[in-house]
This record gives sequence, C-alpha cells and structure tokens, in this order.
Amino acid sequence: MSAKPTLAPFADQGDEWLVARALEAGEATAFEKEKEAAFAELVRRYRDPVFRLAVSILGQGFTLEAEDVAQEVFVRAHQALGSFRGESKFGSWIYRITFHQALNVKARARYRTPHVSDEALTEKPSLERGPYERLQNERREKAVQACVAELPEVYQSALRLHYWLGVSMSEIATLLDTPENTIKSYLHRARKLLQTMLAERGFDER
Repeated sequence: MSAKPTLAPFADQGDEWLVARALEAGEATAFEKEKEAAFAELVRRYRDPVFRLAVSILGQGFTLEAEDVAQEVFVRAHQALGSFRGESKFGSWIYRITFHQALNVKARARYRTPHVSDEALTEKPSLERGPYERLQNERREKAVQACVAELPEVYQSALRLHYWLGVSMSEIATLLDTPENTIKSYLHRARKLLQTMLAERGFDER
C-alpha cells in the first residue's frame, strides 16, 4: 500500500501568515527552521508563475536567463521581506520585483535576439511550403520579431504569456497586477499594432 503524499510544511496557510512567520524574531534552532519552511512555501507557491513571467519578458529563447531571474527574485524578496507592508497581495509584490528584474536583464548589452521566433504570436499553422514560401516565412518571422520588440513591455508580456505559454486571461491579470478587461484590451491593441507594423513592412495580410 503506497503512502499518501505529504503536504509541504504550511501549505494550507495564506501568504500573509507565511510572510509574518518568516519575519518573526527568534533564535531557537527549531524556530529558525520554521521561518525557513515558511519562506520555502512561498517559493514553492510562486516559483512557476515567476518563471513564466520572466520568460514572457525575456523571450522564449531565454529560459536559462529566466531561471536566473527567478532565483535572483527570491533572493531579493527574502532580503526585502521586511519592507512588505501588506498594502497589496504578496503575489503582486513579487511579480513587480520579477518584472523589473527581468527588464534589467533584458537591457544588458549581452542580451541577444533569440533563435526562437515570435511567429506563434501572429501566424497559424500551415502546410508544407516550397522554397519561396519558406523564404517569405523567414522574412516575416524576422519582421514579427522586430515589431514585437517595439511594443510596450506590458504588451509583449501579455502576448507571450497568452500565445506562447497558454496562460489564461485571469492568470495574466494576476501576473501583471492588472484588471482582466485591461489585459484583453492590451492583447487586442497589441495584435492591431502588429498588423499595422507588419503591413508597413510589406506583410499586409488583410
């Protein structure tokens, strides 16, 4: 008979309780372990959405960089936990840290254009193409990359979260700390902008 899976320590507690527990003063070894377990639960709870948000900003070809961002975010969150006042949700707080940290990484001179394209943002799957069609598609892919890079960062993140990662509107709203209707508006505007920008580059598909 297999054993039932054991819940992580404090898995049934809310974020606010975990933050308070992680900040409580105490010197006993057992108490310190409880503090570590409380923060470890916050990491377990938020590591995947933090990583997805970082990927949405850096691009699909930068998963290793996104992992580094996620690690740095939790280091910074642990160091700055005392500054969290509970005026917003813990998730909103840590997603803001993620957004800014990922933007800092993206702005570095060593940031490169990924080999993986943004084609999925605008193009539907197609049948096998001939040499000319493949060449045209490659040109279009490069144009899409250039156009996406010119969009506001929040538009880029909304597009990549929704079309690359399949994240729901409600979860994108949580990750970007923005109302769901606003996210829908971002996606609509972003696609319209992409369509216009591609048309200006000779890829008018209307």
